[in-house]
Amino acid sequence: MWTSACLPSTLTWCTPSCSSMTYSTSTVLIEDLQAAVDAQADNKPSPRSHSYTKYNSWPVIESWMASIASSNPSLISKQAIGKTYEGRPMTILKLGKKSGSTKPAIFIDCGIHAREWISPAFCQWFVKEALSTYGSDSEMTSLLNEMDVFVLPVFNVDGYDYTHKSNRMWRKTRSRQSGTSCYGADPNRNFDAGWCTMGASKRPCDDTYCGRAPESEIEVKNVADFIRKNRSIIKGYLTIHSYSQLLLFPYSYTYKLAADHSELLKVAQGASAALRSLYGTRYTSGPGATTIYPAAGGSDDWAYDLGVKYSYTFELRDEGDYGFLLPESQIKPTCEETMLAVKYIAAYVQKNLY
Repeated sequence: MWTSACLPSTLTWCTPSCSSMTYSTSTVLIEDLQAAVDAQADNKPSPRSHSYTKYNSWPVIESWMASIASSNPSLISKQAIGKTYEGRPMTILKLGKKSGSTKPAIFIDCGIHAREWISPAFCQWFVKEALSTYGSDSEMTSLLNEMDVFVLPVFNVDGYDYTHKSNRMWRKTRSRQSGTSCYGADPNRNFDAGWCTMGASKRPCDDTYCGRAPESEIEVKNVADFIRKNRSIIKGYLTIHSYSQLLLFPYSYTYKLAADHSELLKVAQGASAALRSLYGTRYTSGPGATTIYPAAGGSDDWAYDLGVKYSYTFELRDEGDYGFLLPESQIKPTCEETMLAVKYIAAYVQKNLY
C-alpha cells in the first residue's frame, strides 16, 4: 500500500519518467496514493466486447490482438517479433492496405515503461480508429493506402503484467541477473544511443538502471532487431509515454541539436497545435535533453541515429495531478486528442518521404 506520492520541487532535472535523481525538497502531489490507485477505475460494468476506455490487463490485450487481427485481413495482420524475458509473446500489429509492393512505414510502440497505463490504452485506441475510419476519413484512408503502420501495443509486457498483479508503480523490465537481488532494467535507457553516459544509472536497483550492456534486455533487442531489419522502409518512429504533456525529439543523450532540429521542431509544434485544438490541452515541444532532462539510451535517439528521421516521444496527460494514475474517465479524451497529433505527424511523413 502507498500513502503518498512525492515529486521534487527543486531537482537536477527529473520528471515523472525518472525517479532516482538527486533532489533537495519534495512536493506532495498525491496525498493518498493507494486511494488514487483504487480510484483509477471508473467502476462501470465491463462491456462484453473489448473496451477502449478501460485499462485492460495483458491477457485481455493479447486476446484482443488475436481477434482484431483476424477481423479485417485486408487491412491488419499480426506478427510475433520474439518473446519477453518471462516468455510472453511480443506481437506487432501491421496496419495498411495489402499491396504487392513494399510500402514505407511508421513504427509506433506503447508501454515501454510498465506503469504508464495510458500508453497501451492509446495504442489500442489507434488501431480501433484506424480500422473504423478507413474508407470514411480521407487522411487515414490515404495513410493506410500508401503506407503501413507497425503498432506494438505493449513493449514491456512482463512489467505491464506485473503492475496489474503486484506493484502498480513498477517501471522496468522483469529480468534477473547474477550479483543482485533486484529485478529488471529501464528499457528506455537500454538502447545503444550514448548508452549509460548521462541521465541513467549503473545501479541495478534504480528505476533508471541502464542494464548490463546496450540491448541486454531481450525486449529492447527484439524491437531493435525488427527496426534494423526494416530500416529501409521505416520513415517515422513514435514512442508513447506518460506523463507531462510533452512532444519530444532527439537528442536526449546529448545537448547537441539534431541535424534536422528545425524541421523536427516545426512538425512537433504543428502536431501539438492539432492536439490542443480539441480540448485545449497544452503540450511543450523540444529536444529531450533540454525540454525534460538528459537521458542516454532512449529509443527515439537510437531510431534517429539509425536513420529514422521523424522520431518522436509523446508524454501524454497529465502534468502531475494524477500522474501515472490517470483515471479511466480520461482515456477517451486523451486518446482523441493524441490521435490528432499522431495523424498530423503521419501525414507529414507521408508527404515528405526520404
